[in-house]
Amino acid sequence: MHTVAVLALDGVIAFDLSTPIEVFTRTRLPDGRIPYRVRICAATPEVDAGVFTLRAPFGLDALAEADTVILPGCVDPTAPVPEEVLAALRHAAARGTRIASICSGAFVLAATGLLDGRRATTHWLAAPLLAERHPDVDVDPDVLYVDNGQFLTSAGAAAGLDLCLHLIRRDFGSAVAADAARLSVMPLEREGGQAQFIVHDLPPVPRGAELEPLLEWLEDNVDQDLTLDDIARRAGMSTRTLNRRFREQTGASPMQWLHRARIRRAQYLLETTTHPVDRIASQVGFGSPTAFRDRFRRVVGTSPHAYRTAFQSASTN
Repeated sequence: MHTVAVLALDGVIAFDLSTPIEVFTRTRLPDGRIPYRVRICAATPEVDAGVFTLRAPFGLDALAEADTVILPGCVDPTAPVPEEVLAALRHAAARGTRIASICSGAFVLAATGLLDGRRATTHWLAAPLLAERHPDVDVDPDVLYVDNGQFLTSAGAAAGLDLCLHLIRRDFGSAVAADAARLSVMPLEREGGQAQFIVHDLPPVPRGAELEPLLEWLEDNVDQDLTLDDIARRAGMSTRTLNRRFREQTGASPMQWLHRARIRRAQYLLETTTHPVDRIASQVGFGSPTAFRDRFRRVVGTSPHAYRTAFQSASTN
């Protein structure tokens, strides 16, 4: 079982603290098993969280025993970090523990020196301050999260959800992450994410919505050479009405939605099969492998081959 230690410091932001707790404890594998054990850790018996006081059941020694450490943001990012906390984080990093920060938690991670020479992000309002206080860190304020492998940082508030879902995807694949995303009532990756590997889930549609049967049909037919007129005929609508209904219910046009569905299917096939890329291009409705590679790179941010290398499950190797 993968152990996640969430570190609570005085002034911890409740939203940032609760995000990894909720996301990881609710994650389930396809066979129903629980893949994560979550532990709340602190340097002191009680943590002042402003509107409430937290009594953490684990101390700093739990950081060294964790597979992943999450650093939630604090209200005052300039508050000094206790030296014993920094030492515990450095010790955990030396053991190979993965460390990820949410929002202004990047200030804590940066204070350890572990982000020196690396790209990182935080809440856009705090990004200039992070760059000023830690000039050796390459601060990028325009992204949802940054994945450096062992060290990850994310922007404010909801970007912490994106980061947690990304970690689940790294650990257990797209199907488990997509299920966790549905439980959180959010897409697996929001539009605008610029992490090295971007995963665009389909815009969620409420159960019983008018377009639900059509969207299911589209997902079942991503390999077909569909046009807007084809989709409109299936829906029994004019193309103008179809476009309007799609934007109202999904936030995207029909063809944008279809392209995302095709890329999501391609990601799944790259992760779970050994099919050649050219075959996958045909399986997801691209007439040309070159067009598929170009679209995949624009959407995901990397090539199909690089994506497969990073995310293909061990069972397919």
